[in-house]
Amino acid sequence: MPLPVGNTSLKRLRSRYRLVVMNEDTYDEVVAFKLTRLSVYIVLSTLFVILVGLTVALIAFTPLKLYIPGYGEAKKAKEYEVLKMKADSIELNLVKKQEYIDNIEKVLKGKIVPPDTTMLKLKNIEKSRD
Repeated sequence: MPLPVGNTSLKRLRSRYRLVVMNEDTYDEVVAFKLTRLSVYIVLSTLFVILVGLTVALIAFTPLKLYIPGYGEAKKAKEYEVLKMKADSIELNLVKKQEYIDNIEKVLKGKIVPPDTTMLKLKNIEKSRD
């Protein structure tokens, strides 16, 4: 009668194996390890977690994070927004001043005749003083 599958998998994980490192020229044992599959899985998983943790820490706590596309600090985003508003304000001011200069230039060249102000009805200044 075959053994249940769970039992054989557990036995395979706990079976002991021997890893021997030998000198190729003399066939002397340099190092010998007694391992199980479970211990190998644990060591490899631990190394993986440590490497991922070190990589995340390296990116998070060094300027390398600035090379990630779309990543930026909230403080800098606010600064960019303020600078953009200032630049827009300066641009609008420049456009208005340029329009003013263009209009003055047109008047001085005689392209636009200024409106006749002699026809305006003004209050008599002498009457208002009384």
